Amino acid sequence: MQDKINTFMDEVRSRNGHEPEFLQAVQEVAETVIPYIASQEIYNGKNILLRMVEPERAITFRVPWVDDDGEIHVNRGYRIQMNSAIGPYKGGLRFHPTVDMSILKFLAFEQTFKNSLTTLPMGGGKGGADFDPKGKSDDEIMRFCHSFMSELFRHIGPNTDIPAGDIGVGGREIGFLFGMYRKLRNEFTGVLTGKGLTWGGSLIRPEATGYGTVYFAENMMKTKNDSFDGKTVVISGSGNVAQFAAEKALHLGAKVVTLSDSSGYILDEDGIDEEKLEFVMTLKNEKRGRISEYIDTYSNAKFFEGETPWEVPCDIALPCATQNELNGEDAQKLLENGCICVSEGANMPSMPEAIAEFHKAKILFAPGKASNAGGVATSGLEMSQNSLRMSWSSEEVDNKLKDIMNDIHEKCLEYGDDGNGFTDYVKGANIAGFVKVADAMLAQGVV
Repeated sequence: MQDKINTFMDEVRSRNGHEPEFLQAVQEVAETVIPYIASQEIYNGKNILLRMVEPERAITFRVPWVDDDGEIHVNRGYRIQMNSAIGPYKGGLRFHPTVDMSILKFLAFEQTFKNSLTTLPMGGGKGGADFDPKGKSDDEIMRFCHSFMSELFRHIGPNTDIPAGDIGVGGREIGFLFGMYRKLRNEFTGVLTGKGLTWGGSLIRPEATGYGTVYFAENMMKTKNDSFDGKTVVISGSGNVAQFAAEKALHLGAKVVTLSDSSGYILDEDGIDEEKLEFVMTLKNEKRGRISEYIDTYSNAKFFEGETPWEVPCDIALPCATQNELNGEDAQKLLENGCICVSEGANMPSMPEAIAEFHKAKILFAPGKASNAGGVATSGLEMSQNSLRMSWSSEEVDNKLKDIMNDIHEKCLEYGDDGNGFTDYVKGANIAGFVKVADAMLAQGVV
């Protein structure tokens, strides 16, 4: 079987050898899905996975914009339309200097499985630009977004491709992008999700990824007759996902002790309560400050510059920052310090050697394609509300989100149970996500 996996990866590598993040994502899926394919006659010989790893469309374009001093800048924009077998492409836009084809293809590939797991009719896509919003004025952000959308609008639509936000693309950016799309197309449609509540957005959308990450972890804990109550939780990141993961963990009775950003992490052994979390939300969302400023207000806390929080003793770890932020040594530290559950809030934050350590120790580990699917699930609910021209209450959306996360967990149990009391959630998520897309591709022929 390993020979089959190696042969497959050799072929993928020959076409994508300069794209390490994409190859990492494909390798992780291939390790679990190829043995499953070999055991199912219906998929044998159809090269389904090989067709899945090739984007249906990969678009790159120039994005010229003018700064406040009148200087012209040029960035590169992207949209990867990975797979539309079960619905229109769906996935976020990321504005960050590290954005390139490898990162977006890995994200789009993961998105295909993630969207499949939600049970909603959404294909996989991802996009963005190597533009850094940090330090830019609102006018500069607006000019960039308008220039970006002046090309992207040709390739998206409510029944074709529905982008959303991601790192560097929040409510402000979605507003500017939607405004230009509406002007160019002369229509008001649900083509972007994450919109403002007064113009087609959904309640619970900002909270959804963080909430969903905790809901999934809660389901995993229940399989061990355990809960968040009284547990110590370590969280990386301090953006939307981390903020609302912390909020939901607090609601469930946990003690959250860390948050981080690219400058380092803060440790508050007294616990980051709701008042302190509100301070962080204001600091990061409105003032766009650094997490280190937390200790200026809460002097009992400590700031560890340039470090990640995985050395802090905890029961539950929620990596909510970015890809490959947690390595093998970090995993060993977590295990040595008593961690029993890891639920990924970011996309592929755990490196392969870290996942191997978690599996070896047989702790509860949820891959991002399952545990952080709450964001895109609620984006799907926003699409439904836009199509119906109506809005659901916070309680309605939250209940639907819980149901979706419960369903994803059940699917992971179905395909990931090893028969000896251990659930491989990576295997479960990969196979469950694969089956729905593969069956649709088989039904539609070679297209």
